[in-house]
Amino acid sequence: MKRRVPITVFHALSAADVEVGGNSQAGSQEGGLLGTRFWRIAGSAGYTCLLLVALALAPAPPAGAQEVCVPSSGGQQFSDWSAPINLGPVVNSAGPDQGPAISKDELELYFVRLLNGDGVFDPGDLWVSTRKHKKEPWGPPQNLGPINTSGRESLPALSRNGHLLYFTSDRPGGFGGFDIWVSERADRRDPLGWQAPVNLGSGVNTAGAELGPAPFYAIRPGTGRDLFTSTLDENGSFTAAVPISELNTTSDDEQPSIRRDGLELFFSSNRVGGYGGSDIWVSTRASTSDPWLAPVNLGSSINTPGLEQRPALSFDGRSLYFFSDRVGGVGATDLWVSTRTKLDDCDDGDDDD
Repeated sequence: MKRRVPITVFHALSAADVEVGGNSQAGSQEGGLLGTRFWRIAGSAGYTCLLLVALALAPAPPAGAQEVCVPSSGGQQFSDWSAPINLGPVVNSAGPDQGPAISKDELELYFVRLLNGDGVFDPGDLWVSTRKHKKEPWGPPQNLGPINTSGRESLPALSRNGHLLYFTSDRPGGFGGFDIWVSERADRRDPLGWQAPVNLGSGVNTAGAELGPAPFYAIRPGTGRDLFTSTLDENGSFTAAVPISELNTTSDDEQPSIRRDGLELFFSSNRVGGYGGSDIWVSTRASTSDPWLAPVNLGSSINTPGLEQRPALSFDGRSLYFFSDRVGGVGATDLWVSTRTKLDDCDDGDDDD
Protein backbone atom coordinates (compact mmCIF):
# COMPACT_ATOMS: atom_id res chain seq x y z
CA MET A 1 0.00 0.00 0.00
CA LYS A 2 1.06 3.57 -0.53
CA ARG A 3 2.08 5.85 2.30
CA ARG A 4 1.94 9.57 1.51
CA VAL A 5 4.10 12.21 3.15
CA PRO A 6 2.95 15.80 2.54
CA ILE A 7 5.48 18.44 1.52
CA THR A 8 5.27 22.09 0.62
CA VAL A 9 7.64 24.21 -1.45
CA PHE A 10 7.61 27.93 -2.03
CA HIS A 11 9.92 30.78 -2.88
CA ALA A 12 10.61 34.30 -1.72
CA LEU A 13 11.14 37.41 -3.85
CA SER A 14 12.77 40.75 -3.40
CA ALA A 15 10.19 43.08 -4.97
CA ALA A 16 6.41 43.15 -5.32
CA ASP A 17 5.76 41.20 -8.49
CA VAL A 18 3.14 38.68 -9.53
CA GLU A 19 3.76 36.74 -12.73
CA VAL A 20 5.37 39.42 -14.91
CA GLY A 21 4.37 42.44 -12.81
CA GLY A 22 2.20 43.62 -9.94
CA ASN A 23 1.79 46.07 -7.10
CA SER A 24 1.89 45.92 -3.35
CA GLN A 25 -0.79 46.99 -0.93
CA ALA A 26 -0.96 46.61 2.82
CA GLY A 27 -4.07 45.17 4.45
CA SER A 28 -5.54 44.03 7.74
CA GLN A 29 -5.50 40.59 9.29
CA GLU A 30 -8.21 37.98 8.74
CA GLY A 31 -8.40 34.95 10.98
CA GLY A 32 -10.72 33.60 13.67
CA LEU A 33 -13.22 30.94 12.68
CA LEU A 34 -12.41 31.23 9.00
CA GLY A 35 -8.80 30.29 9.65
CA THR A 36 -9.84 27.31 11.76
CA ARG A 37 -12.27 26.19 9.09
CA PHE A 38 -9.57 26.28 6.41
CA TRP A 39 -7.24 23.98 8.26
CA ARG A 40 -10.05 21.53 8.84
CA ILE A 41 -10.88 21.61 5.13
CA ALA A 42 -7.25 21.22 4.13
CA GLY A 43 -6.74 18.31 6.45
CA SER A 44 -9.83 16.47 5.27
CA ALA A 45 -8.74 16.92 1.70
CA GLY A 46 -5.34 15.38 2.45
CA TYR A 47 -3.84 18.46 0.89
CA THR A 48 -1.18 20.10 3.02
CA CYS A 49 -1.08 23.72 1.85
CA LEU A 50 -0.97 23.04 -1.43
CA LEU A 51 0.36 19.88 -2.68
CA LEU A 52 2.08 17.24 -2.90
CA VAL A 53 2.60 13.70 -1.83
CA ALA A 54 5.71 11.63 -1.67
CA LEU A 55 5.25 8.02 -2.63
CA ALA A 56 6.58 5.18 -0.51
CA LEU A 57 5.80 1.50 -0.88
CA ALA A 58 5.62 -1.35 1.58
CA PRO A 59 8.68 -3.61 1.23
CA ALA A 60 6.62 -6.73 0.55
CA PRO A 61 2.91 -6.85 -0.36
CA PRO A 62 0.77 -9.56 1.28
CA ALA A 63 -0.07 -12.70 -0.66
CA GLY A 64 -2.76 -12.13 -3.24
CA ALA A 65 -2.26 -8.36 -3.31
CA GLN A 66 -2.34 -6.56 -6.64
CA GLU A 67 1.02 -5.57 -8.10
CA VAL A 68 2.06 -2.00 -7.30
CA CYS A 69 4.00 0.02 -9.85
CA VAL A 70 7.18 1.56 -8.43
CA PRO A 71 8.49 4.79 -10.03
CA SER A 72 12.21 4.94 -10.63
CA SER A 73 12.97 7.51 -7.89
CA GLY A 74 13.38 10.66 -9.90
CA GLY A 75 15.22 8.93 -12.72
CA GLN A 76 14.43 9.02 -16.43
CA GLN A 77 10.81 7.87 -16.55
CA PHE A 78 9.69 10.05 -19.45
CA SER A 79 10.63 11.01 -22.98
CA ASP A 80 11.85 14.50 -23.86
CA TRP A 81 9.29 17.29 -24.02
CA SER A 82 7.59 17.91 -27.35
CA ALA A 83 7.56 21.22 -29.19
CA PRO A 84 5.05 23.43 -27.33
CA ILE A 85 1.59 24.00 -28.80
CA ASN A 86 -0.21 27.32 -28.43
CA LEU A 87 -3.65 26.86 -26.84
CA GLY A 88 -5.05 29.05 -29.59
CA PRO A 89 -7.24 32.14 -29.93
CA VAL A 90 -10.22 30.53 -28.18
CA VAL A 91 -8.24 30.44 -24.92
CA ASN A 92 -5.62 33.15 -25.45
CA SER A 93 -6.59 36.80 -25.88
CA ALA A 94 -4.89 39.75 -27.54
CA GLY A 95 -3.58 40.77 -24.11
CA PRO A 96 -1.53 38.94 -21.46
CA ASP A 97 -2.72 35.44 -20.48
CA GLN A 98 -0.59 33.97 -17.71
CA GLY A 99 -0.23 31.62 -14.75
CA PRO A 100 -1.92 28.38 -15.87
CA ALA A 101 -3.17 25.76 -13.41
CA ILE A 102 -4.59 22.43 -14.54
CA SER A 103 -7.07 20.18 -12.75
CA LYS A 104 -6.23 16.55 -11.97
CA ASP A 105 -8.44 15.27 -14.82
CA GLU A 106 -7.15 18.01 -17.18
CA LEU A 107 -10.69 19.14 -17.93
CA GLU A 108 -10.38 22.54 -16.21
CA LEU A 109 -7.72 25.11 -17.00
CA TYR A 110 -7.51 28.12 -14.67
CA PHE A 111 -5.38 31.11 -15.54
CA VAL A 112 -4.95 34.89 -15.23
CA ARG A 113 -6.19 37.29 -17.88
CA LEU A 114 -5.43 40.99 -17.96
CA LEU A 115 -7.80 41.81 -20.81
CA ASN A 116 -11.48 41.51 -19.95
CA GLY A 117 -14.23 40.62 -22.37
CA ASP A 118 -15.01 44.29 -22.99
CA GLY A 119 -11.45 44.86 -24.20
CA VAL A 120 -10.50 46.88 -21.10
CA PHE A 121 -7.27 45.98 -19.30
CA ASP A 122 -7.61 44.77 -15.70
CA PRO A 123 -4.93 44.29 -13.01
CA GLY A 124 -5.68 40.57 -13.29
CA ASP A 125 -8.74 38.32 -13.01
CA LEU A 126 -9.06 34.55 -12.71
CA TRP A 127 -10.64 32.76 -15.66
CA VAL A 128 -11.40 29.13 -16.45
CA SER A 129 -11.64 27.16 -19.65
CA THR A 130 -13.20 23.69 -19.70
CA ARG A 131 -13.59 20.67 -21.96
CA LYS A 132 -15.45 17.37 -21.70
CA HIS A 133 -12.56 15.12 -22.71
CA LYS A 134 -8.77 15.45 -22.72
CA LYS A 135 -8.67 14.99 -26.48
CA GLU A 136 -11.15 17.82 -27.10
CA PRO A 137 -10.13 21.47 -27.59
CA TRP A 138 -10.55 23.95 -24.76
CA GLY A 139 -13.79 25.94 -24.68
CA PRO A 140 -14.15 29.74 -24.42
CA PRO A 141 -12.85 30.99 -21.03
CA GLN A 142 -15.26 32.24 -18.38
CA ASN A 143 -14.50 34.88 -15.75
CA LEU A 144 -14.78 33.47 -12.20
CA GLY A 145 -16.95 36.44 -11.27
CA PRO A 146 -17.34 37.14 -7.50
CA ILE A 147 -13.95 35.61 -6.70
CA ASN A 148 -12.32 38.53 -8.54
CA THR A 149 -11.92 42.07 -7.22
CA SER A 150 -10.82 45.43 -8.60
CA GLY A 151 -7.30 44.46 -7.47
CA ARG A 152 -5.15 41.64 -8.83
CA GLU A 153 -6.00 37.97 -8.55
CA SER A 154 -3.28 35.69 -9.82
CA LEU A 155 -1.46 32.35 -9.78
CA PRO A 156 -4.37 29.92 -9.26
CA ALA A 157 -3.87 26.31 -8.16
CA LEU A 158 -6.34 23.49 -7.53
CA SER A 159 -6.27 20.90 -4.77
CA ARG A 160 -6.05 17.33 -5.95
CA ASN A 161 -9.71 16.63 -5.10
CA GLY A 162 -10.80 19.71 -7.05
CA HIS A 163 -12.73 21.27 -4.16
CA LEU A 164 -10.22 23.95 -3.19
CA LEU A 165 -8.84 26.77 -5.32
CA TYR A 166 -5.78 28.63 -4.02
CA PHE A 167 -4.67 31.92 -5.51
CA THR A 168 -2.78 35.14 -4.82
CA SER A 169 -4.50 38.49 -4.31
CA ASP A 170 -3.79 41.99 -3.05
CA ARG A 171 -7.43 42.44 -2.02
CA PRO A 172 -8.31 44.12 1.31
CA GLY A 173 -8.27 41.90 4.39
CA GLY A 174 -4.81 40.46 3.96
CA PHE A 175 -1.55 40.75 5.88
CA GLY A 176 0.60 42.43 3.26
CA GLY A 177 0.99 43.38 -0.37
CA PHE A 178 -0.09 39.97 -1.71
CA ASP A 179 -1.51 37.07 0.29
CA ILE A 180 -2.57 33.55 -0.57
CA TRP A 181 -6.30 32.85 -0.34
CA VAL A 182 -8.43 29.75 -0.74
CA SER A 183 -11.97 29.23 -2.02
CA GLU A 184 -14.07 26.07 -1.72
CA ARG A 185 -16.73 24.57 -3.96
CA ALA A 186 -19.18 21.79 -3.12
CA ASP A 187 -19.46 20.46 -6.66
CA ARG A 188 -16.07 19.85 -8.24
CA ARG A 189 -17.71 19.73 -11.67
CA ASP A 190 -18.97 23.30 -11.36
CA PRO A 191 -16.14 25.57 -12.56
CA LEU A 192 -18.01 28.70 -11.41
CA GLY A 193 -19.26 27.43 -8.05
CA TRP A 194 -16.52 28.95 -5.91
CA GLN A 195 -17.46 30.43 -2.52
CA ALA A 196 -16.09 33.57 -0.86
CA PRO A 197 -12.30 33.16 -0.43
CA VAL A 198 -10.61 32.76 2.96
CA ASN A 199 -7.16 34.13 3.80
CA LEU A 200 -4.69 31.37 4.70
CA GLY A 201 -3.70 33.27 7.83
CA SER A 202 -0.46 34.13 9.58
CA GLY A 203 0.98 30.63 9.26
CA VAL A 204 1.56 31.36 5.58
CA ASN A 205 1.04 35.06 4.92
CA THR A 206 3.19 37.89 6.28
CA ALA A 207 3.48 41.67 6.04
CA GLY A 208 5.48 41.08 2.89
CA ALA A 209 3.79 39.34 -0.02
CA GLU A 210 3.14 35.66 -0.66
CA LEU A 211 2.62 34.55 -4.23
CA GLY A 212 2.00 31.56 -6.44
CA PRO A 213 0.31 28.82 -4.38
CA ALA A 214 0.79 25.11 -4.94
CA PRO A 215 3.64 25.52 -4.35
CA PHE A 216 3.93 29.17 -3.36
CA TYR A 217 6.55 31.87 -3.09
CA ALA A 218 6.81 35.12 -1.18
CA ILE A 219 8.10 38.67 -1.21
CA ARG A 220 9.86 39.22 2.08
CA PRO A 221 12.38 41.86 3.15
CA GLY A 222 16.01 40.91 2.79
CA THR A 223 15.53 38.05 0.34
CA GLY A 224 15.82 37.64 -3.38
CA ARG A 225 13.56 35.45 -5.47
CA ASP A 226 14.50 32.17 -3.88
CA LEU A 227 12.89 28.79 -3.39
CA PHE A 228 12.02 27.82 0.16
CA THR A 229 10.39 24.84 1.84
CA SER A 230 7.97 24.66 4.74
CA THR A 231 5.80 21.94 6.26
CA LEU A 232 2.51 21.90 8.11
CA ASP A 233 2.94 20.64 11.66
CA GLU A 234 0.49 18.63 13.75
CA ASN A 235 -1.01 21.83 15.17
CA GLY A 236 -1.95 23.16 11.76
CA SER A 237 0.86 25.73 11.67
CA PHE A 238 3.65 26.12 9.16
CA THR A 239 7.24 25.62 10.24
CA ALA A 240 9.81 28.35 9.64
CA ALA A 241 10.71 28.65 5.97
CA VAL A 242 14.05 27.12 4.99
CA PRO A 243 15.78 28.05 1.72
CA ILE A 244 16.49 25.24 -0.71
CA SER A 245 20.14 26.16 -1.02
CA GLU A 246 20.96 23.64 -3.74
CA LEU A 247 18.46 25.30 -6.10
CA ASN A 248 18.81 29.00 -5.33
CA THR A 249 21.15 31.43 -7.07
CA THR A 250 21.75 35.18 -7.04
CA SER A 251 19.29 35.32 -9.95
CA ASP A 252 15.50 35.03 -9.74
CA ASP A 253 14.36 31.49 -8.95
CA GLU A 254 10.59 31.28 -8.75
CA GLN A 255 7.21 29.75 -9.63
CA PRO A 256 7.87 26.09 -8.77
CA SER A 257 5.69 23.13 -9.77
CA ILE A 258 6.43 19.76 -8.25
CA ARG A 259 5.54 16.29 -9.45
CA ARG A 260 3.07 14.46 -7.24
CA ASP A 261 5.73 12.05 -5.90
CA GLY A 262 7.93 14.97 -4.84
CA LEU A 263 10.89 13.85 -6.95
CA GLU A 264 10.81 16.31 -9.84
CA LEU A 265 10.60 20.10 -9.51
CA PHE A 266 10.07 22.58 -12.36
CA PHE A 267 10.61 26.30 -11.86
CA SER A 268 11.34 29.55 -13.69
CA SER A 269 14.72 31.26 -13.51
CA ASN A 270 16.79 33.87 -15.32
CA ARG A 271 20.02 32.30 -14.05
CA VAL A 272 23.18 32.03 -16.13
CA GLY A 273 23.02 29.30 -18.75
CA GLY A 274 19.54 30.02 -20.05
CA TYR A 275 18.26 31.14 -23.43
CA GLY A 276 16.69 34.47 -22.55
CA GLY A 277 14.87 36.58 -19.99
CA SER A 278 13.40 33.65 -18.06
CA ASP A 279 13.58 29.92 -18.75
CA ILE A 280 12.03 26.79 -17.28
CA TRP A 281 14.41 24.50 -15.40
CA VAL A 282 13.98 21.12 -13.72
CA SER A 283 15.63 19.36 -10.81
CA THR A 284 15.19 15.80 -9.54
CA ARG A 285 16.08 13.87 -6.40
CA ALA A 286 16.20 10.21 -5.44
CA SER A 287 13.80 10.52 -2.50
CA THR A 288 12.01 13.25 -0.57
CA SER A 289 14.71 13.11 2.11
CA ASP A 290 17.51 13.68 -0.41
CA PRO A 291 18.75 17.07 -1.66
CA TRP A 292 17.77 18.30 -5.11
CA LEU A 293 20.26 17.71 -7.90
CA ALA A 294 21.70 20.54 -9.98
CA PRO A 295 18.87 22.00 -12.12
CA VAL A 296 18.85 21.35 -15.86
CA ASN A 297 17.50 23.78 -18.45
CA LEU A 298 14.63 22.23 -20.44
CA GLY A 299 16.42 23.26 -23.60
CA SER A 300 15.52 24.97 -26.84
CA SER A 301 12.47 22.79 -27.44
CA ILE A 302 10.78 24.66 -24.56
CA ASN A 303 12.79 27.80 -23.90
CA THR A 304 13.42 30.76 -26.22
CA PRO A 305 15.23 34.12 -26.03
CA GLY A 306 11.87 35.42 -24.79
CA LEU A 307 9.93 34.65 -21.63
CA GLU A 308 8.88 31.20 -20.39
CA GLN A 309 7.32 31.15 -16.92
CA ARG A 310 4.94 29.48 -14.46
CA PRO A 311 5.28 25.81 -15.38
CA ALA A 312 2.26 23.75 -14.32
CA LEU A 313 2.73 19.99 -14.43
CA SER A 314 -0.31 17.78 -14.98
CA PHE A 315 -1.20 15.12 -12.41
CA ASP A 316 0.10 12.30 -14.62
CA GLY A 317 3.35 14.18 -15.31
CA ARG A 318 2.82 14.04 -19.07
CA SER A 319 1.77 17.63 -19.81
CA LEU A 320 3.54 20.87 -18.94
CA TYR A 321 1.54 24.09 -19.25
CA PHE A 322 3.26 27.47 -19.09
CA PHE A 323 3.02 31.00 -20.46
CA SER A 324 5.37 32.66 -22.92
CA ASP A 325 5.81 35.67 -25.18
CA ARG A 326 7.49 33.46 -27.81
CA VAL A 327 6.89 33.89 -31.55
CA GLY A 328 3.66 32.32 -32.77
CA GLY A 329 1.32 33.56 -30.07
CA VAL A 330 -1.85 35.61 -30.41
CA GLY A 331 -1.26 38.08 -27.55
CA ALA A 332 1.33 39.69 -25.30
CA THR A 333 1.84 36.41 -23.42
CA ASP A 334 0.00 33.20 -24.26
CA LEU A 335 -0.65 29.83 -22.68
CA TRP A 336 1.23 26.89 -24.22
CA VAL A 337 1.49 23.17 -23.51
CA SER A 338 4.20 20.59 -24.12
CA THR A 339 3.80 16.84 -23.66
CA ARG A 340 5.95 13.79 -23.01
CA THR A 341 5.32 10.05 -22.83
CA LYS A 342 6.26 7.48 -20.22
CA LEU A 343 9.17 5.26 -21.14
CA ASP A 344 7.54 2.23 -19.50
CA ASP A 345 4.07 0.95 -18.76
CA CYS A 346 4.30 2.02 -15.15
CA ASP A 347 1.08 3.65 -13.95
CA ASP A 348 0.24 3.69 -10.27
CA GLY A 349 -3.46 4.05 -11.04
CA ASP A 350 -3.87 6.67 -8.34
CA ASP A 351 -7.41 7.93 -8.85
CA ASP A 352 -8.13 9.05 -5.32
CA ASP A 353 -10.38 12.07 -4.88
